[in-house]
Amino acid sequence: MSGDFRQKIFSYRSYTPIPFLIVMLVFAKPTFWSLLIGFLIALVGELIRFWGVGYAGGETRTTGPVGGSKLVTNGPYAYVRNPLYLGNMLIYLGFGVMSMALFPYFQIIGLIYFFVQYYLIVTLEEDYLSKAFPDEYALYIKHVPRFIPRLKRYEFASNFKFDIKEALKSEKRTLQAFFLVVALNILIFIFKTS
Repeated sequence: MSGDFRQKIFSYRSYTPIPFLIVMLVFAKPTFWSLLIGFLIALVGELIRFWGVGYAGGETRTTGPVGGSKLVTNGPYAYVRNPLYLGNMLIYLGFGVMSMALFPYFQIIGLIYFFVQYYLIVTLEEDYLSKAFPDEYALYIKHVPRFIPRLKRYEFASNFKFDIKEALKSEKRTLQAFFLVVALNILIFIFKTS
C-alpha cells in the first residue's frame, strides 16, 4: 500500500466518520434499549480512548506526518498497541447500535469501514515506529497485539504517568462530538416516540 495514500487517510481521519454519522442520523430508529446498550458500548470505547490519551498526550492529535517522540507501552498500551483506534471502533459501533439505523447491515459495514481505515493507519504508524524505536518496538510488537487486547500486562512496559489534564485537553473535541451524537440520538428517539 502506498505510504502517500495511508498518510492521506491518517491526515483526514477526523473527517472520515462524517459520512457514517450522516447515514446513521438520517436512518436512525432508536429504541430505549438500543440507546442504552449502544451508549454503554460507546462509553467503553471513550473510556479506553481517555485512558490512552492520558498516557500518550497531545501527540495523538496530529494531522501532519506520522511521528512521535516517545514509545508509550504502559497504561492501555501494555494490553493492546492501538487502544485509541480500538476505542474509536467501539464508539462507532455503539453509535450505530444506539441509532438502530439499517440494523444490522449498517453496523457491520461501519465496523468493516473503520477497521480497514485503522488498519491502513496502523501499518503507516508501525513503519515509523519500527524505524524510530527499532529494538524497543520489535520487542513490543512480539508481545502486544494490534487490536485485540491481551489479558496479561506487557512486562517491559514504559513508566509514563497518566496525566488527566492532558487527557482532558487532548480529548476535548472527541468528548464534545461524543455527547453531541448521544444527544442527537436521544432527541431522535424522543421525537419519534412522541
